[in-house]
Amino acid sequence: METYSWLELVENYVFYYPLAMSIVWMIGASYFYLRRERGEKQVPELKEYPLVSVLIPARNEEDAIRSTIEAVLSSQYPNFEIIVLDDASTDSTAAIVQEIEANEERVRVLLLNENVGKPSALRYGTLASRGDILLCIDADAYLDPWAMHWMVSHFNGPRVGAVTGNPRVRNRTSLLAKIQVGEYSSIIGMIKRTQRILGKVLTVSGVIVAFRKQAIFDAGLWDADMITDDINITWKLEKRFWDIRYEPNALCWILVPETVSGLWRQRVRWAQGGVEVIHRHRDIWKSWKQRRLWPVYLEYVLSIIWSYVFVLLGIVGLVNLTYPTGLPEVRIFPEWKGSMLAFICLLQFLIGLTIDQKYEKSIPGYLFWVIWYPFAYWLLTAFATVYAAPRALFRKMGQPAVWTSPDRGIFTKL
Repeated sequence: METYSWLELVENYVFYYPLAMSIVWMIGASYFYLRRERGEKQVPELKEYPLVSVLIPARNEEDAIRSTIEAVLSSQYPNFEIIVLDDASTDSTAAIVQEIEANEERVRVLLLNENVGKPSALRYGTLASRGDILLCIDADAYLDPWAMHWMVSHFNGPRVGAVTGNPRVRNRTSLLAKIQVGEYSSIIGMIKRTQRILGKVLTVSGVIVAFRKQAIFDAGLWDADMITDDINITWKLEKRFWDIRYEPNALCWILVPETVSGLWRQRVRWAQGGVEVIHRHRDIWKSWKQRRLWPVYLEYVLSIIWSYVFVLLGIVGLVNLTYPTGLPEVRIFPEWKGSMLAFICLLQFLIGLTIDQKYEKSIPGYLFWVIWYPFAYWLLTAFATVYAAPRALFRKMGQPAVWTSPDRGIFTKL
């Protein structure tokens, strides 16, 4: 009898955790939208235009780097420089950038002799930059012409340390890519809005984020041994009490993985990086001053526990179906609970896509595709977390977190 009560408790946790978080995200994102996004807003007029140093880390990006630089050069912001950080590319990335550099005085390239990793490349770029504001984008990103205006407008207060932008998926030819279109709107975007309302953001979007250089130096720059530079620098800044904001009008068009293997590698890296960060910054519990980070930390830990429980119950249920073992019957989302969770997910997707309709008129049409998210992505994300957590906890730290160019989609050159 005791065994069954514990099983029921675990089953309820698997159901109620995503249900509760979905409700929190819907309320938070809706409040953010009503207070800060609703209605047509004009591009902010700035009293002055401080120099912005655009840092673009790149490794083996010959297919994407030229278009990325050209998109930045098309920006309407009048005062910026571009620094491409070539992390020992083995293809023609460096040659392409040097060709552009010869004809465009706003472009510079730093050639790194060894693959030292994205965090180290950003450290070098910061030291070489001339601007007081650093805008970091990925080497496959198309920056919106007005994005810099929106991001710079936030640096009007002395404690604003970073502003994270709004990544938009541009490759939409496959089922995986179409699902991610909805994910960025209905999951990632809603979480960013909610966390901003609550006061602490788990992570900036590494694909588009602007930093105050003073804040970066105050936080000690990026840690060279962390897999996910964006999550770690977010926590370092917030531990130093820098304000981090979310600007949905700062658009940046990106490429997402369109193969299962590419998506798996990306999600494992995200999961491993998240676990590394909460492990490194567990000292926040020793300081009352860091109490506003406690809920963010706790929610991430609960998500890791949920992944393990979800996978474990799934395995036990599958074993019971195949080989009767006498184990208690496992039911994930049984009876009305499954229908309730499906309804809440659908409602969350609908709200997220409706909010983002302001930036893409046709995006509500992706509701059909994003409904597949719970079936495919929950399972993949849970397995990625289960696989990545031990890698993060037992990884030998101190060595540079080197990288390879991720999956940029099936039709990168389009």
